[in-house]
Amino acid sequence: MTSIKVKFRPSDCADREGTVYYQIIHHRLVRQLATPYKVFPKEWDKRRSMVSAPVSAHRKELLISIRERIRRDLERLHKIILSLDEGGLEYSSDDVIDEFKRYASEYSLFNFMSSLIARLIQNGKIGTSEKYKSALNSFRCFRVGQDIMLDAISSDIMEDYQTWLMRRGVAQNSVSFYARILRAAYNRAVEMGVIDNTMPFRRIYTGVDKTIKRALHIEDVKKMKNLDLSLYEMLDFARDMFLMSFYLRGMSFIDMAFLKKSDLRNGAVSYRRHKTGQMLSIEWRTEMQRILDKYPENESDYLLPIIKQHGKNEWRVYRNAGYNINRNLKKIANRLDLKINLTMYVARHSWASIAKAKGIPISVISEGMGHDSESTTQIYLASLDSSVVDTANRIIISAI
Repeated sequence: MTSIKVKFRPSDCADREGTVYYQIIHHRLVRQLATPYKVFPKEWDKRRSMVSAPVSAHRKELLISIRERIRRDLERLHKIILSLDEGGLEYSSDDVIDEFKRYASEYSLFNFMSSLIARLIQNGKIGTSEKYKSALNSFRCFRVGQDIMLDAISSDIMEDYQTWLMRRGVAQNSVSFYARILRAAYNRAVEMGVIDNTMPFRRIYTGVDKTIKRALHIEDVKKMKNLDLSLYEMLDFARDMFLMSFYLRGMSFIDMAFLKKSDLRNGAVSYRRHKTGQMLSIEWRTEMQRILDKYPENESDYLLPIIKQHGKNEWRVYRNAGYNINRNLKKIANRLDLKINLTMYVARHSWASIAKAKGIPISVISEGMGHDSESTTQIYLASLDSSVVDTANRIIISAI
């Protein structure tokens, strides 16, 4: 039989807070488990062995929070004891404490997400790991650095987080993005049997609002292509990378950056999309080669002059290059008086928009852009012969 009692140890100094601790007794062996919770003697209800929170107390909110955390600690301790009992093996009070500390170390939100991020990096999913880092950093900022146990995440906390983000001017889709990442981490813990699902995200918006389409008209792409930037090396490079993305059917910048020289063979670029893992093949056109020939051959294994040295902070180089290109694209937009936030991603929207204006079927556009199986259009389509998409790409490129 194992018993757990909540105890209070007053400070040796009368004007200082004392410490709450747990007394665990198993087979008459008594052990103490310290907690970080500190209260004054007048805030301790000795008869009930619990923190009291008088209505008039200016520390009421703090004391209620401590009382709730104690309740969750006791639930966790009882679950640990039940699990050890069901295991049928002998255990001690020290085993209960060790298991509690292990749980607190591994299954706080910050620590759990950090372990997920490490696993993603180990599996080569760098982009996904960056998204998890972004969501974790946002939530850590909201919590002012104070970690929280996974089983303590409630719908009230998530609603407070959502409100905090919106008051800071974070866009609705970004709020949804952070919530979806946190929900994915939470659901992983549920799947592992670490926590029970209390549906803390049920009142949080996790959809995706429709955004204004970010696409250039074909005349604007022509103007960009014909713009004389010979005296502006960085602007010229940004324009070339934008056009290369456009020529490559709106290829994402991350896929462009990590294209290998070996991916170009037999007159086509064959690569696997970083986002979905889908394999795509694109006819290599004269317009693409013309851009490539402007730059010295890359000393690394990569095809395009974005990451020029193999194995030296490649992800940092990729991110910095993307930042600089997007910054210079904005300067180009100003020169052309384009009323749009011009970025590399606009090339993808533009290819699709111009393809549609040229009367190319949605199914061909979907295939050309490498939409994954979750795309509504792709669900109903069989895989098309790549030559069909290449023909469509020729029509688009020839138009400019």
